[in-house]
Formats: sequence, structure tokens, C-alpha cells
Amino acid sequence: MNNQDDGAENSLLEHNCAMREYSVGEILRERGVSRRDFLKFCSAMTAAMALPVTFAPKVAQALDEVKRPPLVWLEFQDCAGDTEALLRSANPTVGEIVLDILSVDYHETIMAAAGHQAEAALEKTITDYRGKYLCVVEGSIPMRDGGVYGCVGGKSHLYRARQVCGGALATIAVGTCASFGGIPAAVPNPTGAVGVKEAVPGATVINLPGCPVNADNLTATVVHYLVFGKIPALDGHGRPLFAYGKRIHDNCERRPHFDAGQYVEQWGDDGHRKGFCLYRMGCKGPATFHNCPTQRYNDKTSWPVGSGHGCAGCSEPAFWDTMGPLYKRLPNVPGFGIEHTADKIGIGLAAGAAAAFAVHGALNAIRRDKEPSDENREG
Repeated sequence: MNNQDDGAENSLLEHNCAMREYSVGEILRERGVSRRDFLKFCSAMTAAMALPVTFAPKVAQALDEVKRPPLVWLEFQDCAGDTEALLRSANPTVGEIVLDILSVDYHETIMAAAGHQAEAALEKTITDYRGKYLCVVEGSIPMRDGGVYGCVGGKSHLYRARQVCGGALATIAVGTCASFGGIPAAVPNPTGAVGVKEAVPGATVINLPGCPVNADNLTATVVHYLVFGKIPALDGHGRPLFAYGKRIHDNCERRPHFDAGQYVEQWGDDGHRKGFCLYRMGCKGPATFHNCPTQRYNDKTSWPVGSGHGCAGCSEPAFWDTMGPLYKRLPNVPGFGIEHTADKIGIGLAAGAAAAFAVHGALNAIRRDKEPSDENREG
């Protein structure tokens, strides 16, 4: 690295620091983003945070005033799928996320600097803004044998996680690997892979599991902090309630077919073509908490169940071990007798299934669509 490279890198860091003095709204205006598009973005973020539409002006006002926080993005034991999701995100686009909402000082995949320059940028941010920067972690952290199974810049993932996450205002674990260990942590877990919270117990961690993370949920989490000055309410697994407060099954567009006892029995059958429920094909939606049906992917155009494939349960802890086999239905879903229901509906035993379907609010659908059994007629 020569003196010219040093000067260029220092100029870039100084530019980033100077730009932090501007609010998100000011930077958007400077980049030619219209007020109309800005308000549309604020409305989209309000919806993503599951807030009433009346909050959109408050979101706009806050982003007009708040300064951009510095952010570092660490990649550990991962496939880079969450970064790919970020790069392909829409509403906002990756340019708006990186250039306008966040001040990304370090991200190995998208930053121009490399090697010693990149490490210098990371060290400067975590030193100068200790306790003030946000950290995003992608990938699990190997802990076995002192963390020797993952290393960047001569430092193990475990060391770097404890150094950076420990000094952050908050850490956002994106994807299932960073949240819970993911596939690297599946049995037999040879590297001792864990999620961020287990590796750095003292850190403030927000988990955004999913394989990959929905970039809208990441942006909404950051916007929530910028608007309200605190992290969003979390569930027992450290996930924001606005994104993980409801089961996929409860918002699924195929739910009416479940209630009516209409299931896909074989891939490509008539029921599959008509969009019937995928529970019997292994869909884990009844046991999975995520906002996939409402936020969706690819500019909100679709999601796995919408495209004809069952939910894999990837936003749940240890999903690879507990949700498998992928194409086998779960026998016992906590909360209601779904297995019993799925077995009985379709062979006319409405009375036997009524109690289970009452939990689903589908008793009327059963009575409409299914004839009572001979035993009920006699009664």
C-alpha cells in the first residue's frame, strides 16, 4: 500500500464522516430524490414496521432530521446470500440503503477498499464511534478449537465478533446463520457454529432470521431505530415482533384451502395447479413465525409458498434439524391439532375435526364444505 493509496483512503473516510452531519432527508434531496418518492419510501417502511398509516408523516419527519449512523457489515461463516438479497433489494434500492440511509464504512463485498485499507476503515469506525455505530453480521461464528475455522485479516471470526459487536450500539444478525447458527450449526456441527448472541452474550442483538433475510425487514429495523431512538420490541428469540409476530400459516394466501380441507397431494397435481394448501407436502408454515406472506421478495412479487413450494421453516432456531425432512409434514405442531385435522378432513369426519378447526376459526367452512358423517346423522 503506497502513500497515494493512503491518501485516497483517508479522503474517503473524511468524506463519510462529513456526510454523517447531514440528515437522511437532506442527503436524499441532494441526490435528486423527489419528495413524492421520499414519502412513498416512508409509507413502505411504516407498513413494514406494522405501524398504522398515520405514522408515515412521523417517519418522514424523523428521517428529515436524524443523522445517518455509521454501520459496519461483517461476513463470517456464510454463503453471502444475505448480501445478495441486499444487492437485489427494491423499495428502497440498495443505492438508497447504502448511500442515503446508512453510512456503510465496512462491507467486504461491496466496499472499494481491500486488504489493509479495508481493515483500517473498520478499525477507525469502531474506535472513533465506539458505542455509536451499528453492526450487521452475516453468517455463523465458529467457536470450536478457539475459533480457528474462520479468519479474516489475520483475526478469527470469534475475536472480530467480540471486538466489533461488543462495542456496537446494537448488532443486527441478518439471516438464520448469524441469528441461530443456521445450516453450519446443523448436527454434527463440526466447527461449533453459533449465532451472534451465543458468541457475544453481552451484546445487544436483533435477530432477523430467514434464508436469506428480507432486506425490507433490515431497512425497517434501522428506520425504527432512527425514528424512535430504540430497537423494536422483540420476541423470545430476539426477533422484531413487527416481522416475526405472526405465523406464516396465519397470513398465507393458501390458508382458505387449508380451512376447506383442500391439499396438494402430489407435486404437479390438479390441487397444486389450483394453489391448494401445501401442508401435506411438508410446508412448515404452521410452525414458523415470519412476515414472508406480506413482505415477500423480489420487489414484493412472490415468496416460496406463493411460487408453489412449501415453507422450510428457515426463520426458526435449529430449523435444519427440527423441521426436517423437508418434504415431510410435521406430526405435532404446538398450538393446535393440525396433523389430526389434515388427516380427518377430506374423509367426512367433520365432527372429529371440529375442535381443531375451531382454533383456526374455520368451523363454518367445514360445515359448508363437508357433509356430516353417518354417525352424526343418526345423532
